[in-house]
Amino acid sequence: MGRGSDPDMQSANQPDLAAAIRALLTYCRENEWAGYDPYDALNSRLLKPHSFLDSRFPRLALTQFMKRSPVNLRRLALIPRTQNPKALALFLSSLFRLPDAIAGNREADIRYLIERLASSRSEGQRYSCWGYSFPWQGRSILVPAGAPNLVCTTFVAESLLDAYERRQDGQCAAMAVSAAEYILNELYWSDGTKSGFSYPMPGLRGETHNANLLAAALFCRVYRLTGQERFVAPALGVARQAVHKQRPDGSWYYGEHASQKWIDNFHTGYNLSALHSMGTLLGTAEFEENVRRGFEFYRAHFFRKDTAPKYFHDRNYPIDAHCVAQSILTLLEFQDRDPGNLDLAQAVFDWAIRHMWDERGFFYYRRLRLCTIRTSYMRWTQAWMLLALATLFTQTEAAPREGKTVDASLVHAL
Repeated sequence: MGRGSDPDMQSANQPDLAAAIRALLTYCRENEWAGYDPYDALNSRLLKPHSFLDSRFPRLALTQFMKRSPVNLRRLALIPRTQNPKALALFLSSLFRLPDAIAGNREADIRYLIERLASSRSEGQRYSCWGYSFPWQGRSILVPAGAPNLVCTTFVAESLLDAYERRQDGQCAAMAVSAAEYILNELYWSDGTKSGFSYPMPGLRGETHNANLLAAALFCRVYRLTGQERFVAPALGVARQAVHKQRPDGSWYYGEHASQKWIDNFHTGYNLSALHSMGTLLGTAEFEENVRRGFEFYRAHFFRKDTAPKYFHDRNYPIDAHCVAQSILTLLEFQDRDPGNLDLAQAVFDWAIRHMWDERGFFYYRRLRLCTIRTSYMRWTQAWMLLALATLFTQTEAAPREGKTVDASLVHAL
């Protein structure tokens, strides 16, 4: 299925899981792990000579236009491809999940990605911390390119801990611990009744549940590595606040600000994964009931009858590759909670190959009701899909599924 083909038409040349991983890895390597991003509009060189465009509302409009356009206009807008630290981190974690027979020159890639993460740390900081490779306009603030933020730093630190656990690389462990210290000393806040982590910049005190829980899970992992208990109490306090905001049906809003009242696939997946990780790392069942209710909501509301993963719990479109990836990861992480999870994860992959795969070796960004946005995004799409496919490969190798297909009855309450 390539340029100009109908993604609804099944091709005899569609790759199986191993072939898709190899093709996607080749694509990412050949592009030096760099690419476009849905939110990179403000990297446009056209903004600099036209300062009247470089203000809040034009920045928001340009970002949304580039993100939603079914045609990729970034070359015309002079927006360069960049390496994004979060994408590099996801690629690094993916490679640790793959055998040499699939990943090829894996060790050289791992060394390169670690070196790039070390050299792409945010400048002017005494801690190891990372930001995105583009500036982005929030509701009220402009976040500069490279400015450290909670989510990017957390994902990078997690990948560096993967590197330490697989390779005993002391430099990776030191950077990950430094990142946790940055989050604790610069981003953690508490007013006696609430606590959280500032996001997207220091000093902000919103309640963004997935960001808070991701950082709390990182703290627990660093605690297990270092034995430093100073990370535990903030992690538990933030997590308890987040589960207190879980809705009666098991879902979470993205955040507690009036403009954040939506429920989506991948942020819900982040919440569940973080709470599950915390329970495992701390040896506690405190959040078990929250995870149970949250996963039941996730399984029942984020999959269409054709197994396509939905972005929002109450809408069939868009179908976003990031949600495809997170759906596979969430289903695999919670296999013990539903015997059909592995089959459904495989079915999600099969759907994505039929509807979102380009024969040049990458996944499309989004399926909409009337069209497909075929733009290739390195951080948002390819990095996440590689991590999901690598994880699926390890699971299917461990539990062969010869000739099995997903039973429609396995998809709950659709």
